[in-house]
Amino acid sequence: MFRKQRYIFNKETLSYEIEKVSLGKVARSVGLVLALGLASFALYGYLYVKVLGYEPPKSAIIENRNSELIDKIELINERMDEYNARLVELQRRDNVVYRPIFGMDEISSEVRNAGFGGIDRYSYLEDLDHSDFLVSSAMKMDILSKKIYVQSRSYDDVALLAKRTGDMAACVPSINPVNPKSIRISSSFGYRVHPIKRAVIFHEGIDFSGKKGEPVFVTGDGVVESVMKNFFGYGNLVVVDHGFGYKTKYAHLKDMFVREGDKVVRGDQIATIGNSGQSTGPHLHYEVIYKGRQINPWNFIDMDMSRDEYSALTRLARKN
Repeated sequence: MFRKQRYIFNKETLSYEIEKVSLGKVARSVGLVLALGLASFALYGYLYVKVLGYEPPKSAIIENRNSELIDKIELINERMDEYNARLVELQRRDNVVYRPIFGMDEISSEVRNAGFGGIDRYSYLEDLDHSDFLVSSAMKMDILSKKIYVQSRSYDDVALLAKRTGDMAACVPSINPVNPKSIRISSSFGYRVHPIKRAVIFHEGIDFSGKKGEPVFVTGDGVVESVMKNFFGYGNLVVVDHGFGYKTKYAHLKDMFVREGDKVVRGDQIATIGNSGQSTGPHLHYEVIYKGRQINPWNFIDMDMSRDEYSALTRLARKN
């Protein structure tokens, strides 16, 4: 819209004339209005923030948004605590139930709960508001993620062995290595007085006394790891690797019918009883080794198997 024109009375001409406004006067008027406006705005802001104690509108919006985000992060933290508690129970069951079933070592707490190194890992959060809270939350999420990854890998390993339970059942050394009808036990697993050294020494297997030439049978499916002939110590020796952490050792043999690398099936005759090595009479020294440690063979031998069942098993193995 056009500015309204002003008229002034000219005493010389005795008439009304249009008032002429200079550019400078207009500029001064505009400047004055702007100055008054800015001063009013500044005074309003001072009274609003400093006197009344309110936040500026934009700051208040940002602060409210930050508060909402902090609340959401706190909720996420609570959820992570719940998930961690459930994960701890899964870890316990994994270590004391699932892994031992398949002869697997438990996963140590140091591996499961390992943190994250590096002082600069969360440096990008240090200059933010609530930085301690944000760093703690980020660290908790990282640790939970790693624990989930470790547990997932463990279940993958357990699942893989679970698919091979049939193979494992056939491989675990679970029968007598000699025919029980004609053999007697001359020395058990544990401490004993050594018959030659005459000193108390831990006996790492079971000795079965018998006649030279009595058959020796492999106690589980596996692969022959070594065949050795010695004049001392164990004498003639066969070691079978059954997999799943199990090995068996057959010592003081006379004849050996297998070679390294041969696959054997439970009940196969692999040797005969002898008197080789450091021995005081014909017998079989038999050991069960699990993950490098000798354990009592009686924990595995099926004592409910009758002599007829044993003979049938060995005959079936010879046919196969």
